[in-house]
Order: sequence, then structure tokens, then C-alpha cells
Amino acid sequence: MAHAAAMLNPRIRADVVEISEFPKMAQDYQVMGVPKTVISGVVEFVGAVPESTFVSHLKAAVEKLKSPSAPPG
Repeated sequence: MAHAAAMLNPRIRADVVEISEFPKMAQDYQVMGVPKTVISGVVEFVGAVPESTFVSHLKAAVEKLKSPSAPPG
């Protein structure tokens, strides 16, 4: 779904990482299960989710990024 969103919106970028090839990244993102989705470092979830749930997570990330206490990114 992240790739579909990226294809529809030029402001969205999606990457897939083979975590066994990047163990440091797995450690940095505390990957315990796959798929793991991280949205701008402010929202993350593990597992395949329905489209409506994905969109809810995306909206939550946008709201967190709008808030003054959001980390830069």
C-alpha cells in the first residue's frame, strides 16, 4: 500500500528493504517482525493491515508532523 500511495502522490516515497542485508537498519528500527512500516519516523506498525488502517496510520503521521513537537523529517 505504501508503494501505491507513492505512485499516486509525488510527496510520498516508499522503500522496501531486505532487512537481512541491512542488520544495522533492523536494529535501528527495532524490527521484530515483517512487514514493518515506518512513516516519517513518527508512526510505525508491524504486519499487513487493511487499506483503511493504513490510511489512518498515514493521517496520524501527517498530524504528528504538523504538531510543533514533531521531530524534523
